[in-house]
Amino acid sequence: MCSLFFSPDQKRFLLPAMFTILFLTGCAGHKAASLDASSITTVANRAADWQLAHMESFDYVRTFRDHTENSYGWIQGAFFVGLNRWAEQTNNPRYLQVLVVKGEANKWKLGDKSWHADDQVIGFTYAAVAARMNNPAFIRPTQKVFKEILANRATHNLEYQSDTTGQGEATCQRRWCWCDALFMAPPVWAAVGKLTADPAYLNYVDEEYQVAIDYLLDKQEHLFYRDGRFFEHRSKNNKKIFWSRGNGWVFAGLPLLIEQIPANDPRKQKYENLFKIMASSLVKLQQPNGFWPSSLLDKDEFSVPETSGTGFMTFGLAWGINNGLLARADYLSAITAGWKGLATAVDANGKLGWVQQVGASPEKILPEDTQLYGVGALLLAASEVSHLQ
Repeated sequence: MCSLFFSPDQKRFLLPAMFTILFLTGCAGHKAASLDASSITTVANRAADWQLAHMESFDYVRTFRDHTENSYGWIQGAFFVGLNRWAEQTNNPRYLQVLVVKGEANKWKLGDKSWHADDQVIGFTYAAVAARMNNPAFIRPTQKVFKEILANRATHNLEYQSDTTGQGEATCQRRWCWCDALFMAPPVWAAVGKLTADPAYLNYVDEEYQVAIDYLLDKQEHLFYRDGRFFEHRSKNNKKIFWSRGNGWVFAGLPLLIEQIPANDPRKQKYENLFKIMASSLVKLQQPNGFWPSSLLDKDEFSVPETSGTGFMTFGLAWGINNGLLARADYLSAITAGWKGLATAVDANGKLGWVQQVGASPEKILPEDTQLYGVGALLLAASEVSHLQ
């Protein structure tokens, strides 16, 4: 384990260099992909170490580099969700220490737009560290924000209107009017509720999540539209547009939420049922190469691999088997193909490729494209696939 002794202010400025040190002291070697736990660990550690070693400069990111640099934002937040789970599953002291360093560097605060789901996801890592270290101080800034939201609840509809703020947000985004938000916010709210034993947080989740289901879930396909703009849009082949990563956000977010809900809470079954319905739909859309197409119902529009959606789908399916919600006989082959596809996209240095860049719909993907949330998805997948043996 790397022992790191810096003041909080020093950690803020030295965090990128510390990531590089952690990488250099523990980089895993290359190994062929398989479903044995050792090989999965090799691939996942290699990907995690590459990403941690590249937290100082993001010149490898093709688009939205400024968003990537945001230490509180959803791009980094989603990566740390995956790293946190992988660190917990493997009890890796280096990665566990990185999570503490991240929280201290951020002073355990959410992003500037703390009312926005994207700026809340980093709070999931804070809550996980608070639970492990039995230190509720780590979630107090998040609690403060959430109490303000509860005291001034938004009640507008979820219609996705054009930006009127000048800051790039749709006017509906004080609520969960786009499906990505169902990964970014509900697990954080539920985790804070679990840590504080305050039912107000989970009550809020359940009420707002139900509004999102009623609005965004297609009742025939059992898939989520990214937002209301896509209800009538069609792909070039006249198919409904269901974005792989968008549905991946929802599908991966459900396990994170379900785990925070008490076993005796009758609402837990609602989310388990939604999870099973989505799993049944998603497994039918996987391609022979193990990847899910970026446009789920139009595999021909963008026929190349896409790893972020595939990582989230693979995580969810494996979690379903491990937690008794999905039948192993029905889903194991999809998980096996999904993981092997993901592993082939991690190069010898640990860089994950074929990650669709920041967007709101299926788009063109290049082999060298990578992003932190894609690595987060891969680490989530590894955390569950490695426990299938």
